[in-house]
Amino acid sequence: MCRPSATLAVWSSAWLNGAAASDDVLDALLVWGEAHDVVAADAAAAEAFDLPLAFNRAATPVQLLLALRSQGAKSMQLLLPVPGDVRGLGGGGLFTEAALRTGEAVLLPDFGYGLVPEVIAEGLMRWTVYSVPTPGVLEYRPLGEAEHGLTDAIRASAGALQSLDVASDRRGVRAELSARLRSATDAPWPAGMPGRSLRVLQRSEEIAAILAIAESDDPGGALSASAVNQRAEALRPLTEAVRSARCAAINEAVRVFADQADRHP
Repeated sequence: MCRPSATLAVWSSAWLNGAAASDDVLDALLVWGEAHDVVAADAAAAEAFDLPLAFNRAATPVQLLLALRSQGAKSMQLLLPVPGDVRGLGGGGLFTEAALRTGEAVLLPDFGYGLVPEVIAEGLMRWTVYSVPTPGVLEYRPLGEAEHGLTDAIRASAGALQSLDVASDRRGVRAELSARLRSATDAPWPAGMPGRSLRVLQRSEEIAAILAIAESDDPGGALSASAVNQRAEALRPLTEAVRSARCAAINEAVRVFADQADRHP
């Protein structure tokens, strides 16, 4: 499944650029929780977005959308950082810490702010807006390159696992894979979502499900500590390719909605 940050990035971009209604954005977020609220992590973000600071009465997603429009936001970026890969986060600080803790964020690079979602209670997701004094720039990656990256990573990982003789013949794996894909959160996308972005996201979800099975089957036939480590190393490029492809697919969709608005003022 994709992430709450991906849902917010695409749907809010569609709304900001006239391709979706605000109610559609709110309905899409419900996939990730029955309720969502919004707070600011610091005084600058609170003032810019007219939001309460954390530990005060939270604002609503509607207020966030209105603040994005008042700021003149047109575009944003999905970030899926992990330790060792913090591209797009800029320097350290609270935003970087929060994004690494949750593994996701939405960046407004033109304005120096970022949003991080976090489940704080059953059914309740909180979005925190952070000031990002020196926002990073996530390098644009064409979707074609991301697709090739997935294919190359699959080939490299499969070859490495075969050479290590640790690819597990797990019984019923096809049925388990189908079950995982059926149970994945089916986040809706707005009309006008680029077909190629959808295709890359679907391929990424399929590979992510395979990776989840591989991780649950650890050590996957490996008979020694060194073989376990080698197996993990063999799968790492595939995990990285999935993250990169997801970001590329979402950020391409955001770019398309922004471009459509520019062509039809």
